[in-house]
Amino acid sequence: MNLMRKVIFDINISIDGCCDHTKFNPGHEMYDYFISLLRSADQFVFGRKTYELMVPYWPDVASKNSGDTKAENEFAQAFVAVDKILVFSRSLEKVEGKNTTIARTGPQEEILKLKQQPGKNILIGGLEILSQLIGTGLIDEYHFVVHPIIVGEGRRLLSGTSLHENLQLKLAETTVLKSGSVVLRYVK
Repeated sequence: MNLMRKVIFDINISIDGCCDHTKFNPGHEMYDYFISLLRSADQFVFGRKTYELMVPYWPDVASKNSGDTKAENEFAQAFVAVDKILVFSRSLEKVEGKNTTIARTGPQEEILKLKQQPGKNILIGGLEILSQLIGTGLIDEYHFVVHPIIVGEGRRLLSGTSLHENLQLKLAETTVLKSGSVVLRYVK
């Protein structure tokens, strides 16, 4: 039996589909959720924009213990503990850290290779990567943290992406946070 690693896409999203992280106010409960998710993985896969949002910000917070809250500092430590980062970009010239690699190809072939290697979960972050992978069947789980806010502007989930057929998912878990945010975990 060939057990492949799980590929998990996770994102914060408003009720109206906005995925702009600056519109949300994360609390310790949400950080706890993401810390647990990070600890289940040993590989991140980002597009350039998401990578540049995450690095060097979280490594800097981790090295200086400079988060505004204990939860932010713990998240930063969990972020830097992940073994490898793969960034898909045709324009990025260099990356930080010896554990980070740039891929110049499309993500489908690389993700398939990663799934077949031994290890923990692979976390996918970023709207561009999602739009390129959603129709491939390579994403095993989708985690949406739905925030109780209507934003009315900003980047939307799958905006401009067309699927050849509907992607039917099964709700595997629902967690309601005290903040009113809801974590939805779907499997294919």
